[in-house]
Amino acid sequence: MSVGGVTNSSAPAALTDSRLAALCAETAHQGYLDYETRFHQITGRARQRFLARDLHGTYADAAERLHLYSNVLAGLTNKIDNLMGSRLRERDLWTAIKAVYSSLIAQSSAWEIAESFFNSLTRRVFVTQGVDQAIEFVDTDFDAPPKSAHVDVRKIYSGAKLRELILRVLTDLNAGGFAEECWSDLAVAVRLAAERIEADFSRRHNAESNVRLEMVSSVFYRGRGAYVVGRAICDGNDDAALPLAFCLRHEDERGSTLDAVLLGEVDLSILFSYTRAYFHVNAECPYELVRYLRRSMPRKRLADLYNAIGYNRHAKTEFYRDFLAQLRTSHECFTIADGTAGMVMLVFTLPSYDVVFKLIKDRFDFPKDTTRSDVMRRYRLVFEHDRVGRLIEAHEFEHLRILRERFAPALLDSLRRDAAQIVHFEGDDVIIDHAYVERRVRPLNMFFREADDIASAAAARDYGQAIKDLAASNIFPGDLLTKNFGVTRRGRVVFYDYDELCFLTDCNFRDLPQAKTYEEEMSAEPWFSVRENDIFPEEFPNFVRLPEPARAALFEQHADLFRPDFWRAIQQRIRDGEIPEIFPYPPERRLITV
Repeated sequence: MSVGGVTNSSAPAALTDSRLAALCAETAHQGYLDYETRFHQITGRARQRFLARDLHGTYADAAERLHLYSNVLAGLTNKIDNLMGSRLRERDLWTAIKAVYSSLIAQSSAWEIAESFFNSLTRRVFVTQGVDQAIEFVDTDFDAPPKSAHVDVRKIYSGAKLRELILRVLTDLNAGGFAEECWSDLAVAVRLAAERIEADFSRRHNAESNVRLEMVSSVFYRGRGAYVVGRAICDGNDDAALPLAFCLRHEDERGSTLDAVLLGEVDLSILFSYTRAYFHVNAECPYELVRYLRRSMPRKRLADLYNAIGYNRHAKTEFYRDFLAQLRTSHECFTIADGTAGMVMLVFTLPSYDVVFKLIKDRFDFPKDTTRSDVMRRYRLVFEHDRVGRLIEAHEFEHLRILRERFAPALLDSLRRDAAQIVHFEGDDVIIDHAYVERRVRPLNMFFREADDIASAAAARDYGQAIKDLAASNIFPGDLLTKNFGVTRRGRVVFYDYDELCFLTDCNFRDLPQAKTYEEEMSAEPWFSVRENDIFPEEFPNFVRLPEPARAALFEQHADLFRPDFWRAIQQRIRDGEIPEIFPYPPERRLITV
């Protein structure tokens, strides 16, 4: 037997069970410390990348960090395999390993990340179906970080006028700020930011209110941007605190600029959206950071916030715990999700829980001719790509075990008929070998049927902008039908059907040939040659079905989508190395527009 291609040797006979367990726990702990060290090293480069305007380096770091977890875990699995030999899958021994490992991470300020790391190791070894409390941290061993490891993630700025406080925040070198000589137009931008914050407070408080700023003591970096995040608190009223973020850019030789100020839960929730890439932020104590952020974004799950700061594997742990709690407190059944049935994916949901579970079908409906591996490759592409606020992240789960009684009969029939290769029935349980879990959004085609004219027109305009944002990031959805897009609770249009998604630069956008004869004009089939990657934008209006007010709004603002030269121009810019910026906030949030 082997794991990861390494042949086992028998475990040394001289080792007692307790010594072998201790050795394996120490090895696993060293593996985690290696991951933690390298994670922070990559994350720590973000500040210099920002100051150097090294966008290509920024994206390279993001890709390196995404792959780090799996790379470290693969090497660790081989080491454990060699240590344990023929005893690799002895559960009693792993129970002892877990106990020792728990003691080793007890003083860590990131013990919850370390627990998930151990879970990943055991699941690689055992291919666990469901969860196994004996060898996994299904529930954490700790209630909170040890007091000796407690870190206050906040820094308070008070005792001065708001403009002065903002200036202190942005130039505080001890909290990741930048020296005043690194800035361009700082005084003007600070004045405008203060006016906006004061205007918001004036609607709810006395104009002479005493304001303090309570900010995260680390800067959040992503793409071209840097973000200083926190809250403005008026007259000590913590319950009425105003969530805010100062958005920084550094795009030319003049230096950094305060580009925008975001105010309120909605603005911050969009900044921390599940449709965007992860931040690079120094988080000595992730536990404290995500819980502080949640005070400003209470509707976000802990899983969402761990995900946002780069701990996507632990985010899965937090999601699963939240999911189990939902199952315990509800009695409803999983049902087939709203929307047009997919040709490639079987999608179901729990009505009271805002996620969907997506299973790749055994056979795809005509005319789909892709394969399971192609679909998985495209989902992997989305995971690794900059999602620019328009692609929903999908978390992969394997070997889910759920009680059969929690599935509606019609859904069980669909699982047996369409996904028998990856769905199994064992006693009272349903076991799902592989699933993608995504945030549930309202399908755009259904939204158009339900919305009034004003909302439909707004959604149509954002639908067009979503396609353009994806194109700018070198993504072509493949299928522009509105059933493949959805509307978030914040009203943003996003794309979620990835089975035909591809790089824009792999497409051939062609002008539609003009018929030269009556026979060509009346032909039911194309009378000209069409290659696999050929796309004719002039045909898009024929299959994009919208209500009339929405259609008019789309054509008014995004008529260029239906011209091939628009698409070819974007391709050329991408091939020339241009990386356009797609802001995580609307234009009206900017302070000084050029």
